[in-house]
Amino acid sequence: MKTMYKAALPLTLAAVLMAGCSGGDPAPEKNEATENAAAGEEAGHADEEGEIDLTAEQIKAAGIELVRAIQSGGGALTLPATIEGDPQGMQVVSAAIGGRVVSLTRNLGQSVGRGQALAIIESREAASLNAEIEAARARLSLAESNLRREQRLFDQKVSPEQDLIAARTAATEARIALRLAQQQVAAAGGGGGALNRIAITAPLSGQVVGRSVTLGQTVAADAELFRVANLSRVAVTLALSPADAGKVRPGSEIEIVSGDRKSVAKVDFVSPILDETTRLATVIALIDNRSSQWRVGEPVTASIRLAGDTGGSAASVLVPQSAVQTVEGRSTVFVRTDHGFQAVPVTLGSPSGDNVVVTSGLKGGEQIAGKNSFTLKAELGKGETEHGH
Repeated sequence: MKTMYKAALPLTLAAVLMAGCSGGDPAPEKNEATENAAAGEEAGHADEEGEIDLTAEQIKAAGIELVRAIQSGGGALTLPATIEGDPQGMQVVSAAIGGRVVSLTRNLGQSVGRGQALAIIESREAASLNAEIEAARARLSLAESNLRREQRLFDQKVSPEQDLIAARTAATEARIALRLAQQQVAAAGGGGGALNRIAITAPLSGQVVGRSVTLGQTVAADAELFRVANLSRVAVTLALSPADAGKVRPGSEIEIVSGDRKSVAKVDFVSPILDETTRLATVIALIDNRSSQWRVGEPVTASIRLAGDTGGSAASVLVPQSAVQTVEGRSTVFVRTDHGFQAVPVTLGSPSGDNVVVTSGLKGGEQIAGKNSFTLKAELGKGETEHGH
């Protein structure tokens, strides 16, 4: 016999949600008539099996995450995604030498040009590097002066050619030593305005999107100081099943949507190797973001038309495995309704990473309970027990 019930708010949720509503006034005593009337009213609302009444505030207080059932196949694939920085347009800026940060010239979000200073570091190693440049310049100046003298003496047939060759060799070696010293300072950052200072410069033009250093801090060599990104182009990364990934090609278009904003991304990379954990293939698509429409970390919806599908093939639905609960021996998900949730029995297919395929019971696109959906399962069990009495 099918049990008809409407679950009441669980005690665990009720304790949280009613705390702010008590106001310190004692609850009015219920007489038998009142209780019977309430029971009759409850029975009158129990018109659907598995219905749970919860407000948006109660859902939030219970920590229930709302997600979308993802439609896959049928010629198109719709997936949740997150805007990321272009892997080729983001770089970590680190300190090549250790020292104390004496100046910070850029804050988070500020623009910076390639080669412009982000910070100044003061250290004895910087002093040594800069001193080596000055010493190499002095040696080169002396070697060039000696070369000019030997050239005059050779032209006057006073000095042998061997002395001229030795002077040329010494001048060449001095030039090489100066270039090496200059390259060592450039690798460390650049001139910092004093012998004991090195400038940490931006490796590319863009915006400062990360800063992990403060003024006066002593940093070690190779410590990360900044992250600089060129956000004129951003990316989305998708994880596709092998079957779906086989229908995607570099250059394929992906529609990116968030609210009333929309862009077209182009697939740049389809991994030929599956992730060892999820057994899914990584697909990276790039978006022209010169208008600064998208921000890194922003959740979006990505829709891609699969090559070779005409839309007539059967569609499947993917849901997070955390959204599936077992109720009365059946796999069940909780679909969001105007008044709360409705328990919907589903038939499951194979797992796909953190998701699982739903072969029947959902159409795709429904808003369902994901994380903490077990709270709703407990709700149903309590409602069934109460009606059993």
